[in-house]
Formats: sequence, C-alpha cells, structure tokens
Amino acid sequence: MRGALLDLRPLREHPTFRRLWLGTTLSGFGGQFGGFAVVFYVWDRTHSPALVGLIGLVTAVPLVAVALLGSAFVDHVDRRRLATRATWGLLATSLLMAVTAVTASPVWLMLVLAALHSALSALSYPALRAFTPVLLPPSRLAAGLALNHLSFQLAMLLGPAAAGLLTAVSGTTACFVVDAVSFGAALIGIAGLPRATGSSGGGAGLGAVRDGIRFAVRTRPVAGALLADLCATLLAMPVAVFPVVNQEKFGGSPKTLGLFLTAIGVGGALASLLSGLSTRHARPGVLLLACGGVWGLGLALAGVFDPLPAVLGCLALAGAADTWAVVARGTVVQSATPDAYLGRVAALEHVVGVAGPEVGNLRAGLVASATSGAAALVIGGLACVAGTALLATFIRPLRTATVPTPATAGPPAP
Repeated sequence: MRGALLDLRPLREHPTFRRLWLGTTLSGFGGQFGGFAVVFYVWDRTHSPALVGLIGLVTAVPLVAVALLGSAFVDHVDRRRLATRATWGLLATSLLMAVTAVTASPVWLMLVLAALHSALSALSYPALRAFTPVLLPPSRLAAGLALNHLSFQLAMLLGPAAAGLLTAVSGTTACFVVDAVSFGAALIGIAGLPRATGSSGGGAGLGAVRDGIRFAVRTRPVAGALLADLCATLLAMPVAVFPVVNQEKFGGSPKTLGLFLTAIGVGGALASLLSGLSTRHARPGVLLLACGGVWGLGLALAGVFDPLPAVLGCLALAGAADTWAVVARGTVVQSATPDAYLGRVAALEHVVGVAGPEVGNLRAGLVASATSGAAALVIGGLACVAGTALLATFIRPLRTATVPTPATAGPPAP
C-alpha cells in the first residue's frame, strides 16, 4: 500500500528540485489570486459577461503566440536567466495590476496587463519545465512530474476560494499584491538552478521553431503523447456543456454546477495522492492510453446517468484519469526528448495544453446546441475512447515506450 502513495523521494533526495518545487508551488498559489482578481475587477467595473469572456481570448492568444515564438530561442539561451527575467516581468506586471485596481483605471488597461502577464508566462513555463529532467534522474522523473501536477491541483483547489475571501475583505488590490509577492518565492527557487542551455546544433530563429516541430512529429513517442492529449481535449473537453447538463438534469442550480468542477478536482487530487501506482509504471505510454480511455468513458457515463452522486462519481473518475494521463504524457515526452530540444518541446506541450481545451470546449458547445448537454458528453466521451484506441493501434512506439523504474534504477544521485 505504501508504494501506491505519492512518491516524495524527488523532494527528499534532490534539494535543487525541492527548492524549485516549493517556489513554483507558492507562485502558482499566488497566481490564482491574480487570475481571480482580473475576472472580478472586469466584472465589478462593467457587469458585462462579454468582457469577462474576452479575458480568455486576450490571455490565450498571446500565450500561444509567444510560446511558439519563444521556442525560436529557448534552447539557445541560458534557460535559468530567461526564467529569471520573465519572472521579474511577471512580478512587475502584478504590481502594475495592483496600481490599476487601486486607482480604478479603465478596464482596457487591466486587459492589456493580463495579456502581457500571459505572454511572460509563456516564456517562463517552457524554460522552467525543461529543468525537471535535468534535476532528476530518469527513475525519479515520473514522480517529479506527479509532484509538479499536485502543485498545480493544490493551487486550483485552494487558490480561488482564498482569493474570494481576500477580495471580500480587502478588495482586488490585495490579491494582486499577494500574486506579486508569490513571484518572489519563484525567484528564490530559480536562483538555485544550474546554468542550462540546450546546446542545439542549429541556430536560433524560425529554423529552430521548424526543427522543434519536426523533432516532435518525427519522434513517434512524443508525437503520440501530444496526439493523445489532443484526443482527450479536442474530442471530449466537457466544461462548456456543464451549465447545459446542470439545467437539463438538476434544474440549473448554481450549487450543483459548482460541484461538477469540484468533482473533477477531487478525483485528480485523490489520484495525485495515489500517484505511486502510476509513477512506478515502467510503460508510461500504455498508462497514458489507458487513462485517455477512462477519461472518455467517465465523461460518457456522466452524460448517461441522472442521479447526482453517480454523475459526480463519473466526473471524479475522469479527473483521476486526467491526472495520471498528464504525468504519463510528461514522462513519455521528456524521456524521449534530448536536452537540446527540451525547451521547444515544452513550448509545444504548452500550446497543446492551452489550445486543445479551448477548441474542445467550442466543439462541445456546438454539439450541445445541436443535440443536448448529456448527448454532447456521451458523443465526446465515446469519440475520445475511439480516438485513443486508434492511437494505440497505429502508434506502436507510444505503446512500447519504457522508462527506468525506482525498483530497477541504481542508487539516487547525491
């Protein structure tokens, strides 16, 4: 049973990874304060759902664009320096947001700062993600990725509620200050990192972007892992249809609507606590494909069942599968990627992780408009199961991808 629990050995055995993890965990928690405050500020000043919806567009577009542009040089510069400068920029932007809030400046200024903040995060994320396989031996990589995902989940579960309480007491300005201070913790974590440059054979520029995309396409385990992620998000992303399903099955109560995302989060958190079952798996590609199938099946069953406990249970199952799939995907991708391409492949992962859910939610909304919310869940879930089965059939290198496990690896690095 002990082997099923979250593997903490990357934190115990590797001090540099531990400091980076603590810094990014605190900054991720603080980032939830900033994200909540942007939404509340725009809503409080305008009471316009359209402008609140515009926040997603003004943050997603620069994130995708800058992530792709950043891949032109992320493997040709000192990644520690790039992450440091981008994090300082994020800290400064959060402080400017605090000034914007306290002076009640126009909403358009807050949107511009949100776009800038998103662009800077698109530079820091790939640079920092590339350090995990540098700081950890292969036998600890999956466990380290599981810890990174747990950090993200804790921030998502606890951050918005804490931000709401702080906003009720002190206003959005305090939230932006908390966000800015949390980036100080990130800077402390980054400061202990080694100098790291991918040492790619080619030069920086558009050629580097093409080389990165070509590498991802030609490296079958990497291509298969990214396609598996797109299969899950493009074909089965459920968030856009939750309000419709809630109206159809439960009368539209906001209390039950809130439980939908909470159920996915709770399932993910429980899966993280039991991630030892996944991180000790020698064939992460098989695990990724299995979890993709369970994700789709869980969502399809949520569309079939009517009792609330059954729906929430299916969503929790899907959330658990998603968590293990994220860890397995990262393990496959980073194990199959040499250091010279880590930054560019991380940028591509970031783009897939942002664009896939956005387009998937649009698809789900269109299907629900033509059918119903429950039917959209069933159709999307079954399509995901079928797509995952096709990937398992035709991309054999993904099925056969292996990594060293703690049981077969040598002693930990000093």
